[in-house]
Amino acid sequence: MRNYIAEFIGTFAMIFCGTGAIIVNQEANGAITHLGISIIFGLIVMSMIYALGNISGAHFNPAVTIAFTVAKKFQAKQVLPYIISQLLGAVLASATLYFLFPKNEMLGATLPTGTELQAFVLEFIITFILMFVILCVAHGSKEQGMFAGIAIGSAVLLLALFAGPICGASMNPARSFAPALISNHLEHIWVYIVAPIFGAISSVFIWKYINENEEIKIN
Repeated sequence: MRNYIAEFIGTFAMIFCGTGAIIVNQEANGAITHLGISIIFGLIVMSMIYALGNISGAHFNPAVTIAFTVAKKFQAKQVLPYIISQLLGAVLASATLYFLFPKNEMLGATLPTGTELQAFVLEFIITFILMFVILCVAHGSKEQGMFAGIAIGSAVLLLALFAGPICGASMNPARSFAPALISNHLEHIWVYIVAPIFGAISSVFIWKYINENEEIKIN
């Protein structure tokens, strides 16, 4: 239960601060800027990793949880409770933001500015990169190393900075699902569920291949 509460709190904080920054930027006529939004996403992810990584592993992302399971770094029986905790935290965050900003139409939802295919490919690639970084710095799905939070938070910042204007740079089904549900903009949600999950899973196989060959080289 401690793990599930940690995932709930961490995901809530990430969605509240991250999508909240998008909303405040709109309400304040661009005062935060896209750079500022990217920095906020990176910093809240980094902060929650350091705060909760030693408890739950600080996934805060169904795609990460699924990928860790595929990599055999996480127990399959905990996947569903983790994802439920993440979704509940995300939905509560978006509901809270709706209460605070009822006139905001999108609530920070991710929508493609181009085609769905373009958004799908971008989300696949950037989630692949993010998950690869996570796998390389996390140990047994416990992201508690000295530099793990910095590496993962920086990856989120970097990827959001360049891909955000085109696809929203979600990299997280919970991050996209919650504001889409509360704002009733579910028209492209499949892109932000399928692409991150497949991107994260694909990175596992490359990570395993690299590490297996490194072990052979050392031996």
